[in-house]
Amino acid sequence: MAGLLIASDPETAYLHALAAKARANRNALIREACGETAYAAGKFSEALAEFRAARRLSGQQMYAPMMADCERALRRPEKALAYDTPEVRKALDDAGNIELSIVIAGARRDLGQFEAAIRLLETEPLSSASRAPWVPRLRYAYADALLAAGRREDAVQWFHRTVAADGDHATDAAERLAELE
Repeated sequence: MAGLLIASDPETAYLHALAAKARANRNALIREACGETAYAAGKFSEALAEFRAARRLSGQQMYAPMMADCERALRRPEKALAYDTPEVRKALDDAGNIELSIVIAGARRDLGQFEAAIRLLETEPLSSASRAPWVPRLRYAYADALLAAGRREDAVQWFHRTVAADGDHATDAAERLAELE
């Protein structure tokens, strides 16, 4: 039920995940579901605790990008940066590494380190022809970082590239473009 409701009603999805947790507290998959639904409901402290539990139970690092993003949401960007380690990077797949780069770049921006955020995103495959969901997210993060650094023309170009790759309209790149043009 939590999986069915997470997009439309994250609060109720979270309650369903908590009910499952009450029955199987030591199950990594259930703790992951609790983390994801808490995250979707904006309960970042709870989400972080659940992702930590899921990581302890499973031994997996795949939760690192969401854990780092929870730290950002809790206004602790320096703690988010601590998730960017070689051992974490090695344990993540390509999509996970890109997601972590997006979050870490956001933390750099939170700290006013705009050029560092841009440089990090430039190490990722921005020009990929892939239709994977991370492509528009990566391009959007890059365009947004460029804009924050005062590079408006470059940002417009990358918002256009984001729109071209965002067939599912997962970002608001088209709206941002309309504001900028």
